[in-house]
Amino acid sequence: MQYGEIVNQRDVYKLVERITTGNFKNELEFLKHLVSEIVSNDQFEIIGGRIWEANIPNGTYILRYQHGSVQKIPDNYEVKISEQPILDELVEKRTTLNREIDPLLIEKGIVIYSVTGVGEIIKTANGKFFKYVLGFNANEILQSFYETLSIISSFATITIQGLNSRQQQEKYQKDITKASEIQRNLLPEHYLEFQDYKIYGVCIPDSDVGGDYFDYLKNNDDEEERIGIVISDAASKGLPAAIQALFVSGAMRMAQAFTPKISTLFARLNTLIYETFPYERFVTLFYCELTLTSNRLVLYANAGHCAPIYYRRDKDTHEFLQPTGGLLGIVKNQKFNVENIIMRPGDILAIYTDGITEASNKEGDFFGEERLVELVKKYKDLPPKEMTLHIIENVQKFATGNDYTDDRTLVIIKRDMN
Repeated sequence: MQYGEIVNQRDVYKLVERITTGNFKNELEFLKHLVSEIVSNDQFEIIGGRIWEANIPNGTYILRYQHGSVQKIPDNYEVKISEQPILDELVEKRTTLNREIDPLLIEKGIVIYSVTGVGEIIKTANGKFFKYVLGFNANEILQSFYETLSIISSFATITIQGLNSRQQQEKYQKDITKASEIQRNLLPEHYLEFQDYKIYGVCIPDSDVGGDYFDYLKNNDDEEERIGIVISDAASKGLPAAIQALFVSGAMRMAQAFTPKISTLFARLNTLIYETFPYERFVTLFYCELTLTSNRLVLYANAGHCAPIYYRRDKDTHEFLQPTGGLLGIVKNQKFNVENIIMRPGDILAIYTDGITEASNKEGDFFGEERLVELVKKYKDLPPKEMTLHIIENVQKFATGNDYTDDRTLVIIKRDMN
């Protein structure tokens, strides 16, 4: 996977996240909005989209909505599940590329298309089927198109789950309160010292529970020689996100103890997330290891996460540690590169989630990476704790008055001046 593909993948992820944010009366209203926005947005290069709803008693899928430049299909047109074998495989594959076999659909110009399942999975005597199937057409079907649909599908399912969960909010409130307590216990102590490094981290969930997570990982065999620091952000919201964070926490602690190679650790974690969360697969994650090599080498890998800021004090310059691989869980087999930096005396590494840079004010402006860089430089002489708290305070003040918020997590790593 090339860097450009990684960046584009994250751009699609953020764009779909914004499209799926809003208040909708029901599932179908939301899906109509989603399909309309996607087909109308040039970035996706999709020319037509349709929503099909399962009618299990009749053994069919009914056309509920269509949008785009392809020829229109008759309203409420039905396709038989028995004549569309790909529908039997959709629960397992989620997104597939197909050649149309229905005569009327072929007549309407739909020859090659891709479908993706969203929403509830209905179990029947003849198999498992998604409640909704979204069909899309593009002039050219590439691997990037398949990955785009996977992201769209996952966010659609997450949003539908959110709609349903809001209707049961009171029922789950006690469980959420308990989950919040468990999640707080997951987080490490804010402050940590490791040789000549000082580290401070803070996580502020948007609600009782959230998808942000960070941890300091020690290996009992060589805890004096290296320490791992991880930060991640689940694509889900609320309780599903908290469950993903809990899973990632346990998986990282176990994998880090038995897997010395970072690239192998990421590959295994990616497969675990893919297989464990088939309907909310996406997690971004950054992991770095501080080592006691003479030049203080820091190894890191970035799975589609916000690019941490590395500030070099002796030159008063900074760089962003860009993704070295894709989002965790998007496809089963991914490779992740491992990069490195040298932490010199006084250098700072600021690791954060998008709740920091995407905090917005009343005018809709994002806090952004450049403001964060300015604050890192402004507070560079402070200890990590004060530095972290000052930055968080600035972000909170910037976002005052905006109804939409997100989990906010920030970890500052600073090497002593000597």
